[in-house]
Amino acid sequence: VQLQASGGGLVQAGGSLRLSCAASGGTWGAAAWFRQAPGKERDFVAAFSWSGGSPIYADSVKGRFTMSKDNAKNTVYLQMNSLKPEDTAVYYCAGRRGTVLHRTRSQWQNWGQGTQVTVSS
Repeated sequence: VQLQASGGGLVQAGGSLRLSCAASGGTWGAAAWFRQAPGKERDFVAAFSWSGGSPIYADSVKGRFTMSKDNAKNTVYLQMNSLKPEDTAVYYCAGRRGTVLHRTRSQWQNWGQGTQVTVSS
């Protein structure tokens, strides 16, 4: 499965962005978003199972970010509201064949190329 992420950009604190991740070349059981700030580890942001169920979120984004999907387009989205400067990072979408949701990077087999999100104060 190839993943293509898009939608990043520059936004002021308090603003919103929506990231997209389109999958091609196969199917996926679960999808996730991770992010990596300069000099830091790649951290879990959100994930859900393609077959249903509620998404899970990192505590730092809960209540501000929402993950959703479009089955017809085989695309997942990350709606980011009330953005903060500490949300600045490169955001990566990830996929895995299984449906179990993992917060650890090593459990995800497929990765998109990343999209930069910069939040100014």
